[in-house]
Order: sequence, then C-alpha cells, then structure tokens
Amino acid sequence: MSGYLLAAGGDPATPDAGLSMTPSLALVLAIGVLFTTGVYLLLERSLTRVLIGFILIGNGANLLLLVAGGRAGGAPIVGITPVEQMSDPLVQAMVLTAIVITLGLTAFVLSMAYRSWQLHGHDEVQDDLEDRRIARIAAANQPSYEDTDTEESGSLDTEAPTVRDETSTLGRDDRRRRHPDGGRDE
Repeated sequence: MSGYLLAAGGDPATPDAGLSMTPSLALVLAIGVLFTTGVYLLLERSLTRVLIGFILIGNGANLLLLVAGGRAGGAPIVGITPVEQMSDPLVQAMVLTAIVITLGLTAFVLSMAYRSWQLHGHDEVQDDLEDRRIARIAAANQPSYEDTDTEESGSLDTEAPTVRDETSTLGRDDRRRRHPDGGRDE
C-alpha cells in the first residue's frame, strides 16, 4: 500500500484495515541513501556524475514527499471515493511538480554535458582564471586587495575639494552652471 506497512492478517479491501501511519524502514533508508549519494555526486567535477546526482536527489525528494504524505488511499475524486478513504491530493501534485522540475534540470545539465563534450572532449568542469588567481594568492598568503579606506591619509576637509562628481551631466567643456529652474547661466 504505497510504502506503508500492511499488518499481517489485515484485509486490504476494508478502508483502514491494517494500515499504519509508520513509514517502512526500507523506504526511510532508501531516501537517506538517495540523498546521500546524490549530494556526493553533486560535488564531483564530471557533469555526468552531477546529472546522476540531480536525478538521485529528485527521486529521493519524491519518495520523501510520498512517505510524508500519510497513508495510501483511494483516488481523490469527489463522488467516486468516500472522503474517509481519499488520499491527499496535495502530495500527488507536489510529486508531479517535483518530477517536472527534475526533468527540466536533467535536460539542462545533460545539454551542458553534451556541449562540453563537443567542445573539449570531456565533461569535467575546470577551474576558471579567477579561481586560479585566488588559489595563487592564498598559497602566497597575500591579501587579495589593498584596503585604502582604513589608512589615515588626511581629513575629510582636505580630501573633499579634490573629489569630483562622476555622475555630473556637465562635461569639461561645459563650464556653465545650471539654475534650479532648468535655465542656464551665461
């Protein structure tokens, strides 16, 4: 009955006979293994392994939603199934949405892996130039920037006249001042 234990001797034809709200230990372990393996594969450099990790996490999320959704029941159609025997339709909608999202993400990562294979002959993600620069700086134990704001280079009164407004609309050749009413001073 959709992941829940059916007690021995229970009659599946009766609505609540033998159904337990306790999820199967096998399902809980399967969810844990799917999430753990998926996260491990997401941390790899190969896009194929990242793709498999996304798929495993998506399947683990679907199982988690089904287990958290409660006991199994009939189709949630009013008039056909009694209300007491209906399953929760929200869980079914969430699982369907998760399947669609996983499918879209799978198609995207698969296309990235294929394009990487076409261009480079492999599907591994390489470090970019910025990562290499940061690694060199970290190895040399140097600061990555020079902080000039903390140095005492002078007071605000002496620095303020030398600062120019970079957002000004007046150019260097246009030395005329604008009046507050929009006119120009000749």
